Amino acid sequence: MKSKDKILDYILLVLFIGVIIITVYPFLNVLAISLNDPIDTMRNINFIFPRKFTFSNYTYVFKENNLIKPFMMSVVRTLLGTLAGVISTSMVAYVLSRRDFYFNKVFTMLFVVTMYVSGGLVPEYLLLTRDLKLGNNFLVYILPGLIWVYNIVLMRSFIDGLPIALQEAARIDGANDFIIWARIVLPLCKPVLATVALFVAVGQWNSFMDTYLYARDMPTLQYVLYEIMEKATIKVDPHAADQVANAVSPLSVRMAITIIATLPILIVYPFLQRYFVGGMTVGAVKD
Repeated sequence: MKSKDKILDYILLVLFIGVIIITVYPFLNVLAISLNDPIDTMRNINFIFPRKFTFSNYTYVFKENNLIKPFMMSVVRTLLGTLAGVISTSMVAYVLSRRDFYFNKVFTMLFVVTMYVSGGLVPEYLLLTRDLKLGNNFLVYILPGLIWVYNIVLMRSFIDGLPIALQEAARIDGANDFIIWARIVLPLCKPVLATVALFVAVGQWNSFMDTYLYARDMPTLQYVLYEIMEKATIKVDPHAADQVANAVSPLSVRMAITIIATLPILIVYPFLQRYFVGGMTVGAVKD
């Protein structure tokens, strides 16, 4: 039995190592290409370690483009959008979790329907630009993303799992719904709040289509990086001895932009990981 167990352990070890390699390789390849010599990239000489280490791709992105203002716009948008989104989502989720709310099922159904059916891009564009006058307005980054139905369902499920006696005791003591939500429910919802905050923050940080459609006068970092990526072409210095000595590979620039865009999320995620796991497993175990 012991020999069979050891064989099984070795098989599992090899299997897990293979899974790790398959999972990690794309990330290492992106990082390697972003740090790789452009000529090697054009010749498809890259793996997971750059043959010739260089920061020229990052220099091209930062030196030829002013990224400070777009970066600050993305940071402010992400912070305010996440804060507003979490507060709005938690309020709606708390209302839908109330057992004495008569239209609970009706509103829940209406919210869920929007996950499968939408008005489309043209009605949304006309609503935001013509009716709400949000074209080139910072609020176009905040208002449309206040409510995500999936986050409402996730948070409502978590609130449903909280002891109802806490809310009843607070109500007996004279607390209204706002006080119960702010002082009783929210402090107990830290795992799911962190999960929702991470979802909203990633969505706000990565979004660029709303800038493209509604707010080109207030470009975000993602939109500027998108433009750089679209305009990236092979550049050659005609005065160089080697005609490809100072070339810039579009693929290398794209990989550098990918690293720049994902780095802030990679820095934030470890601090929210334990809350994220706790929030995502809500409802998996029932008493």
